[in-house]
Amino acid sequence: MLRTNPRFERISPVNGEVTWMGMASTPERIQSSLNSAAKAFPIWKRLELKERTVYLRRYADYLAAHREEIATDITLESGKPLWESRTEVSTSIAKVDLAIEAIRERRDHTVRNATGSSSTGDGSEIRFRPIGPVLVLGPFNLPLHLPGAHLVPALAAGNTVVFKSSEKTPRVGEHIAQAMAAAGIPDGVFHLLQGGPSVAVEALQSPLLGGVFFTGSRNAGVAIHRQLAGRPEVLLALEMGGNNPLVVDRVSNHRAVVEIILQSAYITSGQRCTCARRLIVVDSPNNRQLMQDLAHALPRIRLGHPMAEPGSFMGTMIDDRAVQCVLDKQRQYIDRGMIAIQEAKVHRSLQTQLIPGLLDANGVSPDDDEVFGPLLVLQWAKDFQEAIALARQTRFGLSASLLGDDLDAWSIFQREVDAGVLNWNHPTTGATGVLPFGGLGWSGNHRSSGYFACDYCSDPTASLVRPTATPASKTPIGLEQIGDAS
Repeated sequence: MLRTNPRFERISPVNGEVTWMGMASTPERIQSSLNSAAKAFPIWKRLELKERTVYLRRYADYLAAHREEIATDITLESGKPLWESRTEVSTSIAKVDLAIEAIRERRDHTVRNATGSSSTGDGSEIRFRPIGPVLVLGPFNLPLHLPGAHLVPALAAGNTVVFKSSEKTPRVGEHIAQAMAAAGIPDGVFHLLQGGPSVAVEALQSPLLGGVFFTGSRNAGVAIHRQLAGRPEVLLALEMGGNNPLVVDRVSNHRAVVEIILQSAYITSGQRCTCARRLIVVDSPNNRQLMQDLAHALPRIRLGHPMAEPGSFMGTMIDDRAVQCVLDKQRQYIDRGMIAIQEAKVHRSLQTQLIPGLLDANGVSPDDDEVFGPLLVLQWAKDFQEAIALARQTRFGLSASLLGDDLDAWSIFQREVDAGVLNWNHPTTGATGVLPFGGLGWSGNHRSSGYFACDYCSDPTASLVRPTATPASKTPIGLEQIGDAS
C-alpha cells in the first residue's frame, strides 16, 4: 500500500492564511470507505428515485442555507472573486433539480409491447441499474459545482459515492460532506477522502469500484486510464482540458465582441478547462481596429482582492506554482518570437494575482498544450478558411466559439471544428446545465457530463417479457418433434 503524508494544510492564495489543516486519508481509511460504500450499495439502489431525490433536495437546501459561508470558503481556497463563488453555489443548488429531471427524462424505466407502444403485457422492457460504488475525483477550479455534477447524478441513479476533493480545496470538500450529512444520507452512501494524488492512486486499486468519474488535467486523466488498464468492468468518465480556439470573423458590435473575448480567456483567471487559449482573427481593417479595442480594454479589467465589493473580474491563481507556469510559458513564447501586446505580470498587491497576458503569435505556432491561466495567443488568418484550419490545429476538443454575423460561416464552423462545446457569439466558457458537457479527442473519453451525466451512472438492462410461457408462433427448425415426446 502507498503511504500518504499523514498531515497537510491548505494555504489560501488570497491572504496566506491556513484554510484547512488535517489528516490525509490513510490506506486503511480509504479501504474502509470503499468497503462501507459497497455494503450500503444494495440498500441505496433499492430505494425508489423519489426517495433518493428527497435526500438530494435536502442537500441543496443545506447549500442554500449556508450560501455565503460556502462562497467565502470557495474564494479563500481557490482565489476566485466572491461574486463568482456565489454564482458557483447557486449553480450547484440548481444542479440538483436538473439532475433529477435528466434522470427521469433519459433513464426512465420503459415498457413496450410488440407494436412499440407502452404496455405491461407481451413485449419488452428497459430498466436502468446503477453501476456500484463510484470514485469521484474533484478539481480545484470549481470545487463545489464540478464534483456535484458527478455526485448528484450518481447518487440519484442509485450509486454510492466515495469522493476525493482536490487537496487545494479541502475545506470546500468538507462543506460537501457536511451538506450530505445534514441531508440525512444513510450511512455508507457518501464518503469524503482528503489528500493528494497518492490517495486517488490508492483508491483506484480497489476491486470494489464500479466507476471512476474525474475532472482535471489531461495528464492526470491519462494516468488514471493507465491505472485502470485491464479493468474494463470499471466505467471511466473523464473530463479533461482544452486548447480552445476563439475565431473572429466579420463582426459589427466591437464592444460585445471584446467583452466575449475577455470572458472567454480570463474568467477565473484563465483557470477553466473551457477558457480560450487561442484567439484566431480573420485579417481585415475592421478586425485590426477590433484588436486595438481589445488592447485598449485589457488594462481596464478590474483586478484586486477577491473578497472586495463590488468585486474584481479576476481573482488570484490557485498557488505560486500556477503563477510561475504561466510566466514560464509566456517567456518561452516571447523568446521564440511572439510579441507581447500585454505581458502577464504579477499584480503589485497580490503575489498570486496575474495581470492578463495577450501575445501576438507573429507567425509562431503555439504549442498544443493547455496553459492553465490568463494567457491568450492571437493568430491572424488571411481568410475564414485559414481560420478554420488554425482552429483545428489541436488534439484537444473541449470547446470552441465563433464570433461573427454570418450564418453560413457558423454552419461551416460547427461542421468543421471538432469540439464537444461549440458556441456562436457566446464565450468558449458558456455552458448550461440543460445541455451535455464533454470533450472530444484529448479532452475526454466520450462520456458527456452536464445534462447527460446520468447516462454514465447506470447501465441499461433489456428484457423480453411475456405474462406466461406460450409456444412460439413458428416452431424452430429441428424442434418439430418435441410435441410428440409425451
